[in-house]
Amino acid sequence: MIQLFFQLERLSDGTLNHRARVNICDLGRYRLQRKNYVMVALTDEKSTITKALVLGDSGTGKTGALASLVGAGYKLRVLDLDNKLQTGILPQVLKRDHPDKMRNIDYEAVRDRFKASALGPVFDGMPKSFTRSLELLDKWSDGTIPAKWGPDYIFVLDSLTFFSDSAYNWAKSLNPGVKDPRQWFYTAQQAVENTIAMLTADSFQTNVLVLAHVNWQNRPDGTCKGYPSAVGQALGPTIPAYFDSMILCQTGAGNKRTIQTVPTALVDLKHPSFGIAPTLPLETGLATFFEALRK
Repeated sequence: MIQLFFQLERLSDGTLNHRARVNICDLGRYRLQRKNYVMVALTDEKSTITKALVLGDSGTGKTGALASLVGAGYKLRVLDLDNKLQTGILPQVLKRDHPDKMRNIDYEAVRDRFKASALGPVFDGMPKSFTRSLELLDKWSDGTIPAKWGPDYIFVLDSLTFFSDSAYNWAKSLNPGVKDPRQWFYTAQQAVENTIAMLTADSFQTNVLVLAHVNWQNRPDGTCKGYPSAVGQALGPTIPAYFDSMILCQTGAGNKRTIQTVPTALVDLKHPSFGIAPTLPLETGLATFFEALRK
């Protein structure tokens, strides 16, 4: 961060002059304090915290892939805005493969309620899913603090797509009579991006997985790229910048589901390890991915 201060002073001839003082702090990994540099050297120490973005079209197995992490001994805390966790495939896989670890996963289902009207579906009361989600990120339903769960826990946002919808509903409820709807989009985009910034900050000392559907966008050069589905079109390309890792759940030949870890022509995937295979089995892929990042 660079802070620039101005100070006016009156010279002997009566004119005004200004002096500037620059204070530099937390610039990259360096700190400047009274002209004394404290340099932090790079090391090969592996982080015990993983924060990753998991993309995939609906039905490619993003939520079901979490089972391997439960099997590996992690404790999962899922913020379920899709409202599909309890009735989806994950409980069935856990009962089949890891019945002794069913208690290692806890979830909170959050979603706005609608009702029918002559004007179409309308909110049933005030939209509360976004503010409730933030409350849970500050303090979980059991009273624990998500930012302090540590490396044995994984916070899962399922999904960014529906979390963005809840942010838009919240923004719309703040000012329902606005003349330009773009204000709703801007407010919601800022809220979602700030939440992602919080989850990926060093102060959030817990593993994080953000699941997101893919928004395929045509670019000005005629190519097509896949980005996380968020509020509007502008936010999607920005979200990956907050993560060291972005992987893709996909369905290939013979309806075989896999996890892609290396970039494709359509999606710019990434991760900070040389020891991860380009394609991982969906059934064990996330556990393998987490293990490789710690080697």
